Amino acid sequence: MLILHPLSDFIDNYTVSNSSASYYYQGCCPESGELLKLPRTSLVEAIAHKFMQHLAQNDLYCREGKMYGVLLVELPLGEQRVIKAFSGLLNGNSIVEGWVPPIAGRDEVALEEARTLAELEAIKQEIITLKQLPQRQEYETLKSEFNIKLHSLSDRHQNYQLQRYEKRQIFWETLTGEALIIALEQLDEESRQHGIERRHLKRLRDETLHPLKSIIEAADIQIRELKQQRKQLSRQLQAQMHATYTLVNFLGQSKSLQQLIPDGLPTGTGDCCAPKLLHYAATHNLKPLAMAEFWWGASSAQDKIQGEFYGACVERCQPLMGFLLSGLRRNPPEVLPILYEDEWLIAVNKPPGLLSVPGRYRDRQDSVLTRLHNLLPDGMAIASVHRLDQETSGILLLVRDRSSHRQLSQQFQQRQIHKVYEAVLSGLLTIDQGIIELPLWGDPQNRPYQKVHECGKFSLTHYRVIAREKAYTRVEFIPKTGRTHQLRVHAADVRGLGMTILGDRLYGCDAVVNRLYLHARELRFQHPQTGETLHLQANTPF
Repeated sequence: MLILHPLSDFIDNYTVSNSSASYYYQGCCPESGELLKLPRTSLVEAIAHKFMQHLAQNDLYCREGKMYGVLLVELPLGEQRVIKAFSGLLNGNSIVEGWVPPIAGRDEVALEEARTLAELEAIKQEIITLKQLPQRQEYETLKSEFNIKLHSLSDRHQNYQLQRYEKRQIFWETLTGEALIIALEQLDEESRQHGIERRHLKRLRDETLHPLKSIIEAADIQIRELKQQRKQLSRQLQAQMHATYTLVNFLGQSKSLQQLIPDGLPTGTGDCCAPKLLHYAATHNLKPLAMAEFWWGASSAQDKIQGEFYGACVERCQPLMGFLLSGLRRNPPEVLPILYEDEWLIAVNKPPGLLSVPGRYRDRQDSVLTRLHNLLPDGMAIASVHRLDQETSGILLLVRDRSSHRQLSQQFQQRQIHKVYEAVLSGLLTIDQGIIELPLWGDPQNRPYQKVHECGKFSLTHYRVIAREKAYTRVEFIPKTGRTHQLRVHAADVRGLGMTILGDRLYGCDAVVNRLYLHARELRFQHPQTGETLHLQANTPF
């Protein structure tokens, strides 16, 4: 069974860098407390993209949405190979030829799992039977028939009531004395008889439906009890599996999932790609170099995008990372090229894939700001005054004191800072230059995706074609406003340029490239302390 795949299975030649990281799988070693990291690099992303092309050729993978992962490893003699994994089951199977097997432990509870699954199936069938009781349909049919009869009776009685009202008016005008009294009593008696008729029909309805309703209510109580029983059985099985699932790290240590997360584990812990890949590497003397996980196939919850890269899931994988990576030698972060530096300012050439500032969660802490905080003597005083998208490279300006931060922030807000970006569009643009003015709105349910919306924020971009290269167009963007994803949406939207920036998969580009072709090339502004005009430039790397 071939599990260690040569790189040639995924890419023809791998001149793509394996040093530039767009994300780090990381966690603290439980023993030393050291922060350990495994990068997602341009090379492993290129491998993953090629793998996606293979998945796209098989309809089977597209129907069943799940996470897939690839791990670039080094053999003891220095050769590089790729191993791949899927989360959970693949078409109902846990072991598939060519894929990393599940973590050891499942076999130990195989009989118990089979017995429990049979019980769960029996409970499921019993619930289905109770939900399909013939009395339910009979109850609904009879209830509907009685409702129709009651409605018809009400309509008829309403007509009689109107007729009685009209008769009373006539009797009051034409009759007197005892004749009037007798006539009115006859009308009242008719009204009482109609009331009796209505109550009789309701009583007949209740007497007919009540026995059926009692059967249905008893069945519903039984369904709730069965569901509770099913939940309890599932939890017991999960606990048994977590107690037997054993993970191994690169120090040779082994621990069960229950030992690693004693406070309780979500369903599916240990079945994700990252633990499978790292456990396999640790147990087969393979040195991990880089890893990437991505979603492929349909997403019923609409919270995953096909072909999008994702980090370690917060609930199931992130708590295991520190243990799994223990024994790996920590690699220092990539050095940031500094374009300008004085006692007030520092400007760096941000690589693609690196955040400008740290994210909300622990697995998104690596950023320009974090690296400067750790590397420079006055690092903790450094603050950002603007941001670049994670996928965008180029000039990022930071400040070292509050006064400079205040003044530069004001220049950004008042649109006094001149910014120039260079990009490659995934198509041929026939117009040489122009202006795009489209309001942008961020959907709070689908962040960070932006779209053109009449209620959005005013956004203005100037553009100019630099060159046309085969099927692509190299352009220069000068944004006059600084909205989130402004250039990316203005390029992709049909009311803008109508073609995505090359590599912008979030907005529809399906080209297999290793980065977003967008670069912050120039920044011109007034120095907040000296007043001189600074013009910073960073050569476009593509």
